[in-house]
Amino acid sequence: MKIPITKPFFDECEKESIVKPLETGWVVQGPYVKEFEQQFAQFTGAAHAVALSSCTTALHLGLEAVGIGRGDYVVVPSFTFVASQNSVETAGAEVVFADIDLKTFNIDTRHLEQILDQDREKKIKAVMPVNLFGLAADLPGILEIASHYNIKVIEDSACGFDARIHGKHSGTFGLCGCFSFHPRKAITTGEGGMLVTNDPGIAETVSQLRDHGAGKSDLSRHQQKGGSLLPEFDIRGYNYRMTDFQGAVGVCQLKKAEDILKKRRHFAQKYNEALKEVDTLLIPHVPGNYSHGYQSYVCLFTGGEDMSNLSIAQIERLNRKRNEWMFVLEEKGIATRQGTHAVHTLGYYKNKYRLKEEDYIHSYAADRLSIALPLYANMTDEEFNYVIEMIHVHVGT
Repeated sequence: MKIPITKPFFDECEKESIVKPLETGWVVQGPYVKEFEQQFAQFTGAAHAVALSSCTTALHLGLEAVGIGRGDYVVVPSFTFVASQNSVETAGAEVVFADIDLKTFNIDTRHLEQILDQDREKKIKAVMPVNLFGLAADLPGILEIASHYNIKVIEDSACGFDARIHGKHSGTFGLCGCFSFHPRKAITTGEGGMLVTNDPGIAETVSQLRDHGAGKSDLSRHQQKGGSLLPEFDIRGYNYRMTDFQGAVGVCQLKKAEDILKKRRHFAQKYNEALKEVDTLLIPHVPGNYSHGYQSYVCLFTGGEDMSNLSIAQIERLNRKRNEWMFVLEEKGIATRQGTHAVHTLGYYKNKYRLKEEDYIHSYAADRLSIALPLYANMTDEEFNYVIEMIHVHVGT
């Protein structure tokens, strides 16, 4: 049996809709993208949604739109996909790394406050909390800290689709939030991203920036009288547009989003029940009043050991055991992945900022000890039971 780490959920809707742009000839950012934006805003409860070519480009433009640029510093958790830090540097700013809470894999608010308190020159202008694996960070706490230190909040919600706190959707707490539609996400357009905001000024700026700085989109220009004339270009922009092929797929994905999420949560709960007695793994933690979107089901491999006073030696020893276990599952046809990486250990950032593994010990532990198990909406009970059987046989309790 071959079980992938994840699998997109498509049906006849995508097959039928994706040919429509071919028939109409409108293949760049057009009516399907506009519809996708409107539906995504409604789903998340945001006032505005702007579709882009990726979450990375959404983060870049979000930072620019709120005024982050050269000479500024942005706090980003180390345990995240490298796109988070890349977007900060693309905007011209510098990265300040923060450690995470191993229980949630999200930014440690205590460490965030320490970093801001030590910023004597007040160069830190923003924080980019990452809502990792489908669980929102402590966004109310982060907003309170940000208000005290007068810094801006831009959410990296690449994995945060349907992650909520007290019913409020991730991405809608800060000035803006950015989402990914990569194939590993709950809903996908192949590649693609979305920025949501309640600020009309940010929405307008990002809409212009994504389209070379044009004062009017192609769609609105062609729908209005005088469409033969080119728009004004009063700001320097980029080509970060989403195609209408992707927009068509996105509209279909949103139509069945509730069903996709329901099925993913169903198997996440089955994992919780089946793995609760496996003391070598810590299953995902969900704080009270939080709703987990389960973009991934990520556990921490502890080997049954106490993780409260970590050392590099302990992490490396457990890492070897985790890797051996992952290799066994791979041989049995079960795909697994580490959750993501500790960016402060990656060559470019490690060398530029002169960082060591132990500088952000929890992020390093998460890098070396996290493990994502297969999870997708069309997973079968037979596939799930096989995964659990192999875990119990080869890992034990």
